[in-house]
Amino acid sequence: MKILTVDVGTGTQDIFLYDSHLDLENCFKLVVPSPTMIVHRRIQAATRRGQALLLSGVIMGGGPSQWAAEDHIRAGLTVYATPDAARSFNDDLQAVERMGIRLVSADEAARLPDSVQRIELRDFDFPAIARSFEQFGVSLTDLDAVAVAVFDHGNAPPEVSDRQFRFDYLDERIRLHNRLSAFAFRAEEVPEIMTRLRAVAVSAQGIDAPLVLMDTAPAAVLGATFDPHVAAQARRLIANVGNFHTLAFRLGPGGIEGVFEHHTGLLDMPKLEALLRALADGSLRHADVFGDHGHGALVYDPQPLSLEKGPFGVVVTGPRRAMLEASVLRPYFAVPFGDMMIAGCFGLLAATADVLPELGEPIRQSLAGAGGRGTPPWEV
Repeated sequence: MKILTVDVGTGTQDIFLYDSHLDLENCFKLVVPSPTMIVHRRIQAATRRGQALLLSGVIMGGGPSQWAAEDHIRAGLTVYATPDAARSFNDDLQAVERMGIRLVSADEAARLPDSVQRIELRDFDFPAIARSFEQFGVSLTDLDAVAVAVFDHGNAPPEVSDRQFRFDYLDERIRLHNRLSAFAFRAEEVPEIMTRLRAVAVSAQGIDAPLVLMDTAPAAVLGATFDPHVAAQARRLIANVGNFHTLAFRLGPGGIEGVFEHHTGLLDMPKLEALLRALADGSLRHADVFGDHGHGALVYDPQPLSLEKGPFGVVVTGPRRAMLEASVLRPYFAVPFGDMMIAGCFGLLAATADVLPELGEPIRQSLAGAGGRGTPPWEV
């Protein structure tokens, strides 16, 4: 069995090809620039050449790509965008136009002169990934599933806060299925409000394998639970300190006991420590985070979790985990199967076992350390 997992972040996209015949440590992996960073660099190159731009495609992650587009406009150059591509920057197309981007239909885009640099937006580029593996003699033509994670704010109604809308979604999923894989879906079952996840499904059309889509932070936290030191603890607090968002889950035998999500750029070590302590002891309230321009917080189980007992205090993963390196909370940097960078891919793999139960048993055996039974890749 082979499953391609792709965890799309702001800085990198982390790619792991699961093969049930191999130990997980022997499976193939790539860590390459994220799609939004690729677009960022392509826009910068067009700016240096003084070319007008056309952005087409589907909704994808913004951040670096949006900053590059804004710099392009500030340089006195034109940026055209089709509506779906423009929503990568804001669901409100009037707000996109106020940025200085000119919206065009598909027909209008086709009539633009050849001198306009065309850039297609998408979070998931399967052909590019397949070509990369092919360069090393690895084919992706026989996949049993594909799993992709992206961060999705959701498409909030105009009168609703994006931050509140996102957190209401997290709360709804936890109350419906109290497990981290509640944030994973078959492609055809993704809620309509999750427009970025649905855009990935559009980009993946034509792949002859089931597609699973998931939110990035729960995938990373789920992956961290497969670190043997983390797995040995019945209750634990795990923080994913991402480039843009920090999300922490308090986990216990019954599932998710509490959660908060904040913007990493608004945090420093003392503030993050205070939030983690409050989540652990059950005193954290939604207003504490939302009022500080974060997404929010909820505690489902008031039973406190001591961060002073046990071999470590808080488990940490994510690209900005160094924020807690000197913390008094005794941080432990999770390294599932020897690789923190692929934690989200391991979480995607575990979630796929729940979402596609027909594939579940081999995946669970591998994650338990039985998959492959030590078979080296040259004997497969």
